[in-house]
Amino acid sequence: MTDRAWFDAAKGDIPQWAASMPKDADGTTIDWDWVRSLDLAHGVGTIPESTPQSIHDALKADYATREHLESIIAQCNSAFMTDFDRFIGSYRLPRALAYANRRLNDNINTLLHLGEQQHLWAVSRERRGRATIAVLKPYSGSGPSNDDQGMLDLSGEAGGTSAGNTAAENSDVKFPTTVALDDIQDRTAAILDARAERRKAQRFQKRAGDAAMARANLSGATSPGGAALPGGAAASGNATGHHPKPDWRDAYLPGRDVDAVMGIDIETTGIDPARDYIIDVGFEFMNMASPRPAGEPETYAYEQGYYAAGDAYGQSRLAFGVPPENAALGNALIAKLTGIDVRGRSSEAGYRLFDEWPQAQAGLLARLTQQPYVAHNATFEHSWFMLNVAGYAESYRAGRITIIDTLPMSRQWDPGAVPTNEHPYGDNTLDAYAKRQGALDSAHNERHLGLEDSHIMLVAMKHHLAALKAQGKGPWGSTGRAGVGGKSCGRKR
Repeated sequence: MTDRAWFDAAKGDIPQWAASMPKDADGTTIDWDWVRSLDLAHGVGTIPESTPQSIHDALKADYATREHLESIIAQCNSAFMTDFDRFIGSYRLPRALAYANRRLNDNINTLLHLGEQQHLWAVSRERRGRATIAVLKPYSGSGPSNDDQGMLDLSGEAGGTSAGNTAAENSDVKFPTTVALDDIQDRTAAILDARAERRKAQRFQKRAGDAAMARANLSGATSPGGAALPGGAAASGNATGHHPKPDWRDAYLPGRDVDAVMGIDIETTGIDPARDYIIDVGFEFMNMASPRPAGEPETYAYEQGYYAAGDAYGQSRLAFGVPPENAALGNALIAKLTGIDVRGRSSEAGYRLFDEWPQAQAGLLARLTQQPYVAHNATFEHSWFMLNVAGYAESYRAGRITIIDTLPMSRQWDPGAVPTNEHPYGDNTLDAYAKRQGALDSAHNERHLGLEDSHIMLVAMKHHLAALKAQGKGPWGSTGRAGVGGKSCGRKR
């Protein structure tokens, strides 16, 4: 298919999804006809006239659309991975919805900025529960008519005036004297918190049911006295006497036969794969047990001059762009963290967008399926690949992708990862793990660029595995696994 014909193919999958997923992540019945009506390729945001009420109404409409889209996207992973009859053949539709939602999110941020420019409100970014949200407050240069109702007086008769005149003062159009703020507040945090509470209640019910079954000895006829409750086994402790409890991340631990792997790290414009963009991908290969392949170049110049390639080979650094609307707003936080200024990464400046570049996605997928890939907090990369890389979700479900995570290696097998008040599970950041494993000098910090972070991660992993093998711990301990290990679907290791 050429251009954006894949959006039509994605909509063609709607009957499969509708049959398997009648409700979204919030338990609301999905209006699939509404989904079918969306122009996913060209935008689902509202472009208003430049009047206060029009900007308000556009923002309200965009927030509502984003809430509907994201509640559907949030349910798609569960529906796809539990579709054991393989009725849903493709993950195109969630990728298409996420593509549209990213541009919608840019439109929302543009409207927020436009409202600030016209003194309709002031925006503060605040952490609320599980999300950082945009909180709208009355513009301080005008007198709010009713703080409790979140109303902003635009008549120009109350409060001080600003050197930057409002649109109401520069136009013959008769604007409403107030714009409501209470109905255009970002509800993301409340939605995520409510969703988490429902999941917590469901887990509690399941545990209570399991416990009741065990007490009644109904969970297994071969287990007199009742089956053991989940989580009863203890993980192998470390040298400090700290015994981390097993958790779901342990599925990503490597096995004792792990060898050739690809380390990967991505940099993004935010933390939400349905709202933000991939702007930097770095990966390289390293063998954990066998010799470095002959014939590979022996040196590579990393940005950090004190990094030595060592056993690494096949290094690659990929840069991607953002839409013009996203570039125009800038991203000071990401610029400070990574040194990447998205204002210079616009598609109009010649940068290709990762979610619009099928060849780049196909090339990355080919590498991800060749051997296990390693990431630090790998569920982050995994979530982005699900919504950005064509064919990734299908390959993962089919068992063609194996994921290894160095974060649980740090948490479970590193004696230095002891709990503290600041880090209840130990300091398991890549920076801390790499320093403890001799992959990063204490005088330097994690760079927050894909390739450089991939490199120190793999060096740390190799050092760590060598030490564990010598001690008969980790993969070579009583709870270790044979084989490659890692997380994969469709087969047991």
